[in-house]
Amino acid sequence: MNLPAGIVSSRLDDLLERARREVDEGRLPGFQLAVGFEREVVYAEAYGEAREDERFHTYSAVKPTVSLTVLELAAEGLFNLDDPVASILETFGTNGKERITISQVLLHKGGFPSAPMAPRIASDRTARLQRYGTWYTNWEPGTRFEYHPSSAHWILADLIEEVSGRPYADVITERLMEPAGQTRWLAIPEAEQGDITDVYCVGEPVDPIEYEAQFGVALPVTEVTDDALTSFNDAGIRALGQPGGGGITTASGFASWYQAILHDNGEILRAEVKQDALAIVRQTHEDHMGISANRTHAFILAGDDGRASGRGHAHTVSPMTFGHGGARGQLAWADPVSGVSFGFMTHGLERHRLHEARRSIAISTKAGLLTTPVD
Repeated sequence: MNLPAGIVSSRLDDLLERARREVDEGRLPGFQLAVGFEREVVYAEAYGEAREDERFHTYSAVKPTVSLTVLELAAEGLFNLDDPVASILETFGTNGKERITISQVLLHKGGFPSAPMAPRIASDRTARLQRYGTWYTNWEPGTRFEYHPSSAHWILADLIEEVSGRPYADVITERLMEPAGQTRWLAIPEAEQGDITDVYCVGEPVDPIEYEAQFGVALPVTEVTDDALTSFNDAGIRALGQPGGGGITTASGFASWYQAILHDNGEILRAEVKQDALAIVRQTHEDHMGISANRTHAFILAGDDGRASGRGHAHTVSPMTFGHGGARGQLAWADPVSGVSFGFMTHGLERHRLHEARRSIAISTKAGLLTTPVD
């Protein structure tokens, strides 16, 4: 293979060996993997059941595209991030949500982490707006961090629609994807879904006792269930484009998009938006395991406190590495120091949370060494 100067071939071999082991030993059915460097994808492969000509579900790894669009619209002066959501989406301002700001929603400290939004309601904007009025807060907004798997980004999507007057997925595509050389990631028309691979669950769920013994806390209850994840095989849900988890792309799409963001000089993001999104930590509340969230308004930063792996990053990346993973093992990040971006996608959704976390950290750790010379 012809690798650019700066990528160490033996390090790539180590990465590929570690990733392929998951398939060879029967833990994953297949995967796509891609490495970005110096503005382009320098290596990509599909292994096992996966093919190079198919797209995968990103799940939450799509969230930064929504958040960045909101930041751009705020930078244009259409609203301020400290404005209450209810000043734009009036129906939201009920049940303790009246003063929740747009910034708090971006940072997962709005206090409504598990608010319901069934697909039949989500597909109708009028019904969505009415549903927001029934949501309530679980804790005082602004006082803590609790990951909002889907609710926060429905709000962000409707903010985009409200101020632009256009479908949120169209605005995100035109502002964040096409300038970065990408196709649409959200709301894929049913006629264009033929290359999307279905997902299915693999492995056995983690034993709650084992989880508590490992982390010292109870296994958290979440809306990200097997049924919720496999429901994305439905053509209608794919076409809907759930803004918190309905993305569709390839590992190369991840690696390429992160290269574009990393090297952007104003073609995609305003300078102040890029600084805010890539470098300014605004959420430092701890998660349920006592790890600081270390979030900007769009990404999770690795950080320099020795807890990067607890945030889904690797042991070997710089503190300024930014990214956002997706459910059950989808990886996407870029390291401004090494210049590497990385994408990993699989249609085999690991049920065992400890196995999935260990695999993700191990693979990203190998990717983080790609530019490190071998002694």
